[in-house]
Amino acid sequence: MAEQRRDERDGRDVREGAQAVGEPWRRRVHAEEAHAWDELVVTARRTVSDGLVVGTSGNVSVRVGDIVLVTPSGVPYDRLTPDDTVGVDLDGRQVLGTLLPTSELPMHLAVYRNTGAQAVVHTHAVHATAVSTLVPELPSIHYMSGALGGPVRVAPYATYGTEELAENMLHALADRSACLLQNHGTMAYGNSLDQAFDRTAQLEWMCRLWLTASSVPGLSPTLLSGEQVAEAGERLRGYGQRRG
Repeated sequence: MAEQRRDERDGRDVREGAQAVGEPWRRRVHAEEAHAWDELVVTARRTVSDGLVVGTSGNVSVRVGDIVLVTPSGVPYDRLTPDDTVGVDLDGRQVLGTLLPTSELPMHLAVYRNTGAQAVVHTHAVHATAVSTLVPELPSIHYMSGALGGPVRVAPYATYGTEELAENMLHALADRSACLLQNHGTMAYGNSLDQAFDRTAQLEWMCRLWLTASSVPGLSPTLLSGEQVAEAGERLRGYGQRRG
């Protein structure tokens, strides 16, 4: 796919010219950033092992103070090391690393500037992407929609890596923590990398569920009402163990 090919080309160019091009913006990676980078790499590798992306498609980021650590363009996740740390400020200026940030940096920065997100996961999950080509909103097939803020919207298509796509995504994310990107994939954010990843996985599962139920000839899946989804969302706010 064009996005992946461009990322791979960009990644090679930057690695080959890293000393000449990247050195002026390099600074020492702080301990908190190093720890966050390790967690980011683990999460990025999970997107591959769980089948949410193929190759170097998709991207992951995490916020540390006013710095956003993000996966680099076109580098397979299993090759990432601590020396590959890439970081930008909230204006997109690179302050860490010599590898180029992902081409989808505008989407990541738009999320951080407009929400309280601490982590973002973008994937090309197959079932979610399929749903994005069929409907303007994922039908409320399961109450876990409530955990994402309500029915998941589909952001209209725009070329990857553009401000137009970032703007479309923001509209779809209004009062939501995840959305679909038409003919493209998923976007989800959270208070941590684990939460952003879990929301991505839940979204892909719900899309697979709806596609499966909709494929039965002569039958249509029962859907939940807006009130039912909202009620589930309220109950899910208190779900899990409470820490003293």
